[in-house]
Amino acid sequence: MKLMLNIVTALILSSSLAYSMTYEEIKNSYEKSYMFERQRDYTDAIKALMPIYQSYPNGYTVNLRLGWLYYLLKKYANSEYHYKKALKVIPTSVEAMLGLSLSYMAQERWNDVESLMYQVLKVDYYNYYGNLRLCIALRKQKKFSISETVARKMLSIYPTDVNFLNELAISLYSQGKKSYARSIFKDVLILDPENVVAKTYLRK
Repeated sequence: MKLMLNIVTALILSSSLAYSMTYEEIKNSYEKSYMFERQRDYTDAIKALMPIYQSYPNGYTVNLRLGWLYYLLKKYANSEYHYKKALKVIPTSVEAMLGLSLSYMAQERWNDVESLMYQVLKVDYYNYYGNLRLCIALRKQKKFSISETVARKMLSIYPTDVNFLNELAISLYSQGKKSYARSIFKDVLILDPENVVAKTYLRK
């Protein structure tokens, strides 16, 4: 446990600064932030972290969390700023890249989502959310054949995953392969009888 606490603290702190907050102070700030988040008071959740951020502005963990909270506030420029600061500390952080992608998706910046998800896949080729968001970004840019390829790749290891089945079927439908798409959407409704995506496309 002590080793884990040291690792967490190291991620919170900036390596270039001497400690200016105690462990208990840091812990209490996070606890308050989580409490406010549960209450959907994202502004106060951010304020609770400000003492940590002011003391350790280059800390990985505090920037990661601020990126998330600003995303929940729909302040996407702020969210991107903090996720990118976290990535400067740990450039291969999949969690930071996935967090940043949420901001891009909210703004429908699909080309940016695509580029970022390819970075995720360089680190973790079969990452679930990296591949799913890549499928979505490709589909939104009408790159249906590539989206189909990604969906098939993931279905080779998640054969009954309804998200990837839907992505595959939508890509096929968009390429004019409607009969094939229809059969997949019907399969989705066996796995998930209330699936809204499958029902919507079958009505078409």
